[in-house]
Amino acid sequence: MDSLTELFCLIDDFCQTFEPEWERRLLTEGQKKRRRPASLSLSELITLAVLFHQLRYRQFKSFYLSCAVRFLRTEFPGLPSYQRCVELMPRCVVPLSALFAQLKGRCTGITIVDSSPLAVCDNLRISRHRVFAKVAARGKSSTGWFYGFVRRAKSHLLLSRPKGV
Repeated sequence: MDSLTELFCLIDDFCQTFEPEWERRLLTEGQKKRRRPASLSLSELITLAVLFHQLRYRQFKSFYLSCAVRFLRTEFPGLPSYQRCVELMPRCVVPLSALFAQLKGRCTGITIVDSSPLAVCDNLRISRHRVFAKVAARGKSSTGWFYGFVRRAKSHLLLSRPKGV
């Protein structure tokens, strides 16, 4: 996604179809709970979460205060405080997971998977290691000797179509 508008339109179109279906399937406790509308819609909240990862910030707080509050006020006019935004974030977990599941491609061919050995402990501690004593073994890789899980195959090969994830 090059443009923030394209990203928002994709997420908003998804939310328009997902939200009614999700509300219909939710279980109720019998008594009605008050659902106060937030200043940010669900699609705006998800867009902020995706944009945070696209811009490769390490902390959400630095992204929100230095980027969203400063430069995205025109795109998100109802932008709440940082604290309120953090309180709203759990609302977007299920829809965001569903969006990623919908956008995920299917494996239709070959993908290359690395099969590097997994070391369990340092070579000096092999005699004292007890956790994986019956399943771990000594092995040699391109970087030297190790004690851990030895993979029999050097690599696994699976291909996928170009647009698959």
